[in-house]
Amino acid sequence: MGSTRHRWTTVDGIDTFYREAGPADGPVVLLPHGYPSSSFEFRNLMPALDDRWRTIAPDLPGFGYSAAPADFSYTFDGYSAFLRQFTETLELTEYVIYLHDYGSQFGLRLAMDAPQRVAGLIIQNGDIYEDQHGPKYAPLKLFWDNPTEEGRATLAAAVTEEGFRDEFVGELPDHLVDRVSPDLWRLSLAVTDTPERRANLVNLLADQRHTLEWFAKQQDYLRAHRPPTLIVWGRHDGYMPEEAARAYHRDHPGAELHILDGGHWLLETHLDEVVRLIRDFLARLR
Repeated sequence: MGSTRHRWTTVDGIDTFYREAGPADGPVVLLPHGYPSSSFEFRNLMPALDDRWRTIAPDLPGFGYSAAPADFSYTFDGYSAFLRQFTETLELTEYVIYLHDYGSQFGLRLAMDAPQRVAGLIIQNGDIYEDQHGPKYAPLKLFWDNPTEEGRATLAAAVTEEGFRDEFVGELPDHLVDRVSPDLWRLSLAVTDTPERRANLVNLLADQRHTLEWFAKQQDYLRAHRPPTLIVWGRHDGYMPEEAARAYHRDHPGAELHILDGGHWLLETHLDEVVRLIRDFLARLR
């Protein structure tokens, strides 16, 4: 325990921070983070797996400690390409991918690019079924349907401490809220410390509408390849309610499914249960 290393590399000219734990020759679990967090999201999971598995969690450009170059494409296409380049830089040839929040989009596109490299998927509150979107998507969809400057200003209002806090504890039952550290939203805000970085996040929120075009392709990938898959889901999620998890069985009926009484950020509220399920799943892959 406690073997997490904090490292830097250069990916396509971008100074990139990442966390790594576990044996250098261990099977890889790749951990792309969600919005508005960073590799900090996985700070507790990584040491819980470090006896057998090599876990790797990058800070994506504009998040955490990684650089935010002006010429980077702050879109889902740009981040998906970056994650692929990150794996190539670290010479990763096989991996289990943890799919959560925005990281689920980047990770699924990586899987689709090279299915032969995917040893398995862990899906945790990352959706690809539009008909199961929850009520929290409503304000985003208003903008997607009518992308005005006024609507963009509304999105910008979410890139604040109050908006970040709502991402982490919104919809959680009262008895779970105190399990979520304020470090999550305050550190996320602290490293989003320039107008340019905040504008990059607004651009990513606006670009999310383009992920809908990928859902059918991602569903096709699951039907065609059906990699070993663990779905572990928090039901108290305004974006992705419980039925969004069950929808995966339309295309991957053999996926293992567990619904927990948490929310969107299960690693904060139900770490022990998630670790147990992941360790059992990973052990069956080897």
